[in-house]
Amino acid sequence: MPKMKTKSGAKKRFTVTGTGKIKRKHAYKSHILTKKSKKRKRNLTYFTIVDPADEKNIRRMIRS
Repeated sequence: MPKMKTKSGAKKRFTVTGTGKIKRKHAYKSHILTKKSKKRKRNLTYFTIVDPADEKNIRRMIRS
């Protein structure tokens, strides 16, 4: 049986941490930034952990 292929879109968007959690970037940071506050834009810069409800689907997409 052939190997499972990784979804290339998921490969670019998610990374697995050393403890096995999945990191992702925040949305809404690409355009229409003038009406957003500095605090909001700054907080969208940082990474966050994927919600447990979505973790199973994402792991299936990024396993190789």
